[in-house]
Amino acid sequence: MAELIGQQLKDPLLSRIADIIAPSIEALGFELVRVSMMGKDSQILQIMADRPEGKGTINVEDCAEISRTVSALLDVDDPISGAYNLEVSSPGIDRPLTRRKDFDVWRGFDAKVELVVAVAGRRRFSGKLDGLEDDAVAIIVDGERELLPLADIAKAKLVLTDELIAHVTGPRRSDDNAE
Repeated sequence: MAELIGQQLKDPLLSRIADIIAPSIEALGFELVRVSMMGKDSQILQIMADRPEGKGTINVEDCAEISRTVSALLDVDDPISGAYNLEVSSPGIDRPLTRRKDFDVWRGFDAKVELVVAVAGRRRFSGKLDGLEDDAVAIIVDGERELLPLADIAKAKLVLTDELIAHVTGPRRSDDNAE
């Protein structure tokens, strides 16, 4: 199972869904990025997936394939009571950071991190990711290196910058798509 952090790990339903679908998503050649449930009147189960290590892009056909697989798995296990809509998508360029490895993979890029419990008197941090250190995310904020406990992260995401766009859309990506 993917090492998910934040709400999706703490919510028993989301954790169970991740356990059910992650192996099949990986068997298709993708990685589970996020599982979330949204909406009150009409529930939406959102699944985000990507290629391993962000190599190549995930397209509409890939999302459809993942959707068919996930739908069949959830029909059999039936972990969600009541009706819901399934939405499968890529994480996008300014992706959420939902796995331990994301903080190393995206080291050097700008991110926003929100904590459940304040560190140094604050819950929101924006700065450059500096990887993982034990069970904490290192982030450089105004020249100071802060350590934010993984267990206390409510949500984290990359910030859309020209540097990030160039990295994601650069030659590495177009070479992968040429196959």
